Amino acid sequence: MNLRSCPDVAVRTVDLTKTYGAGSTPVRALRGVSVTVLRGERVALLGKSGSGKSTLLNLIGGLDAPTAGSVEVGGRELANLTSSGLARHRLATVGMIFQAFNLISSRTALQNVELPMVFAGKSARERRSAAQRSLEAVGLGHRLEHRPSELSGGEHQRVAIARALVNDPHVLLADEPTGNLDSSTASEIMDWLSNYVRAHGTTLILVTHDEELAARYTERVIRLKDGQLLDGP
Repeated sequence: MNLRSCPDVAVRTVDLTKTYGAGSTPVRALRGVSVTVLRGERVALLGKSGSGKSTLLNLIGGLDAPTAGSVEVGGRELANLTSSGLARHRLATVGMIFQAFNLISSRTALQNVELPMVFAGKSARERRSAAQRSLEAVGLGHRLEHRPSELSGGEHQRVAIARALVNDPHVLLADEPTGNLDSSTASEIMDWLSNYVRAHGTTLILVTHDEELAARYTERVIRLKDGQLLDGP
């Protein structure tokens, strides 16, 4: 099968390298990483801190650019996109969930979820309607006007998930999404997220260091150590 032309490929990286810094002590965060993730697949990036997991996720999300190699998402080579094209990629093609919830404390849950659509140029009516639907989908329809200080940790992450999903992304990138939650709340969040991606056919790439979580919620594990693959693509 020619993976480059295969319509079932959601994400493909080839010989991906990322080096930070210069001079005598550069940090090689990724060292020639090639992976392929199919549409609708649920994949875990597993490794210890410093293994390159988050760097790989950020490159797929278009938040950073590789030093060498290529990243394709939905058949598009990210290096060929303009800055506005990368912005559209982050708004519509990928959704990102982080360990730090990154909510704006002065804004309500509804306003936090609306934010990506503000940058997408959608009308106030469209934004409010979509944000409300997204919050209702994660069980927070009764918390629309609450600010982060009025929400629990689990509710913070639900708002962050609703924000990541509000534009119905094809690929969901989750970087240690339950790292700041207790085990009971973490399981509840991951159960919901797993059910969502299955129902919608969304591709999930989950960064974690937790073997049990990876085994329970994903179909395949890609292991990284010191910026390199351990198991192959």
